[in-house]
Amino acid sequence: MSRIGKSIITVPAGVTISQENGVVTVKGPKGELSQELLEGISIEQKDGEITVTRPSDSKQHKALHGLYRSLINNMVVGTAEGFEKKLELVGVGYRAAHQGQKLDLALGFSHSIVMELPAEVKVDTLTEKGKNPIITLASHDKQLLGMVAAKIRSFRKPEPYKGKGVRFVGEIVRRKAGKSA
Repeated sequence: MSRIGKSIITVPAGVTISQENGVVTVKGPKGELSQELLEGISIEQKDGEITVTRPSDSKQHKALHGLYRSLINNMVVGTAEGFEKKLELVGVGYRAAHQGQKLDLALGFSHSIVMELPAEVKVDTLTEKGKNPIITLASHDKQLLGMVAAKIRSFRKPEPYKGKGVRFVGEIVRRKAGKSA
């Protein structure tokens, strides 16, 4: 049995969950999210707790059991508290600035990169003298937040020799020795 799938999701106050025609909708103070469930996977609500059930013990249903439990849990946590990711720009002359939903990045190319962010993602940039610029992304949708953060990181991944590039705060980059003289 799926250990993740059988664990119970506790629903905090202010979050409502509804299920219609195989679509689970979660509404909370931070926003509203919905997820389509595959046929057979169902949810049961009792006393502020949710359990996800599957129809059989087939390999496919076991995999989907844990997946949908995690997706629903992320929706509940996101609409109640929200998620946040921080990216750090490591490199001389690397800069980040935002204006509304546009993120302007200078990452050592001959041109600056301007990225239009989705409306659900809030962006904030912090630049202090003597420290690396930090981009803070916040959203109630964990999947969308991870995709946007990965896209920003893909513009200049951390390289192993000097460690320059865009990395998550706290990410450890394995360093290599340069060529020997």
